[in-house]
Amino acid sequence: MVDFEQEYNKIVDKNSNKNPEELLDFIFQLHGDKVELASSFGAEDVVIIHMIQNLGLSIPIFTIDTGRLNQETYNLIDEIRNKYNIKIEILFPNNVDVETMVQEKGMNLFYKSVENRQLCCNVRKVIPLEKKLSNLDAWITGLRKNQNENRSNFKKIEIDIRKKTILKYNPLIDWSFEQVFDYIKKNNVPYNKLHDLNYPSIGCAPCTRGIKTGESPRAGRWWWENESNTECGLHSKD
Repeated sequence: MVDFEQEYNKIVDKNSNKNPEELLDFIFQLHGDKVELASSFGAEDVVIIHMIQNLGLSIPIFTIDTGRLNQETYNLIDEIRNKYNIKIEILFPNNVDVETMVQEKGMNLFYKSVENRQLCCNVRKVIPLEKKLSNLDAWITGLRKNQNENRSNFKKIEIDIRKKTILKYNPLIDWSFEQVFDYIKKNNVPYNKLHDLNYPSIGCAPCTRGIKTGESPRAGRWWWENESNTECGLHSKD
């Protein structure tokens, strides 16, 4: 672990000031086929997809189909596939785990308690992600600092909190939402049409709504819970 941390510190020292395109090129040169982009097909993710394709980098892309996504998200996945002529790996939760959970807790268990919602997120999202990460040396996300308070201390290059010996790269960590959409418009990048309906953050359909003027970007996620609950477990800080 000491050697890994030393290597991590060297990577941070040399690359933390690189712009997103420069960082993506470095990531591919360092990790090759052992790094992939995790995409939920939010605005940030499609920006990174465009950058990867524009740079000619063969970084694989995967997404998790929880079985409860919005139709607009499925539409965008196909639109991105067709525009860039790329493959996107679709991960699915374990069907036995989902069936057991639904039989015991109900179809809409997440509305009943925080524990139920966390269980649903864990079964449908976290477990498939952790299985995928077990075969990688690094992964790339579209996280930004100003998405919520939890992410305000996230860094451009991190050691993954769960998998202690893999790296997590957040190329757009310092970008604003306005910068993201400026890039999308200038480069004609396909994006989720729910963004036009005031959905800055898009997850599963039953757990996501548009936000009102003045609300935080993550206010539309699990809005029936305490407002501090804005993470599903994929990007927890501890």
